[in-house]
Amino acid sequence: MLQIFSMPCGFLEFDSKLFFPNLDTGEQFTIPVPSYLITHPQGNVVFDTGIHCQAIHDPLGRLGSIAKVFVPRTQPGQEIVAQLAKFKLTPKDIRYVINSHFHFDHAGGNEFFPDSTILVQKEELGATRDPELLKKVLFDPKDYDHELDYREIEGELDIFGDGSLVLFPTHGHTPGHQSLRVQVSKGSDIVLTADACYTQKNMDENLLPSIAFDEAEMYKSLATLRDLRDKSGATIIYGHDPRQWREIPHAPEPLA
Repeated sequence: MLQIFSMPCGFLEFDSKLFFPNLDTGEQFTIPVPSYLITHPQGNVVFDTGIHCQAIHDPLGRLGSIAKVFVPRTQPGQEIVAQLAKFKLTPKDIRYVINSHFHFDHAGGNEFFPDSTILVQKEELGATRDPELLKKVLFDPKDYDHELDYREIEGELDIFGDGSLVLFPTHGHTPGHQSLRVQVSKGSDIVLTADACYTQKNMDENLLPSIAFDEAEMYKSLATLRDLRDKSGATIIYGHDPRQWREIPHAPEPLA
């Protein structure tokens, strides 16, 4: 039976102008860093692995100076391995891990999945091999540079071949960002946007955040996601929307 569970894999506090640069003045606010467990008859899937557990006790040691801008507010038990344990699962029980992209709050737990196949867009992996791009995209090799089974994706991928989980590129935030469309039942799609769209406000106001690798591409991706919501009737789960996070169900209750 296909189900989706939203799991808190960290929280971050920072200036809201980073999300909403049109504000006259920002304020400190806290966002969720979610991961999602998707159970499928052909195998379990994790979408994003959150912040590494080391950041709970030693944020500067793990994250470096970025921890002064994005202040971790994560509590023990909110990291990915502990979240899976609530389902009596370990990383060995996960067939696929999806990285929407390689930022520290989406790939921090990758190292705990040596037995999983990790699905990443070709452009995202390519950026890790380009020293000039690495300076621009704020990737940290500690998050992704491990002996892992990375599978390079070019464009759209129907993971199980049945239309239930379809990865599609939403480039712009990073060179190879991707989002996931989940068909829980016919005509009932849920889209996990990750950082292609931080919040409903960003979508409704066509507002890009301060962090964008390619603004033109990110506008295109945002338009694609908006069409899925407004024209196709999909339920959009925004990447880091505090208000939506308070409203949606969380594990052990299924999101859908």
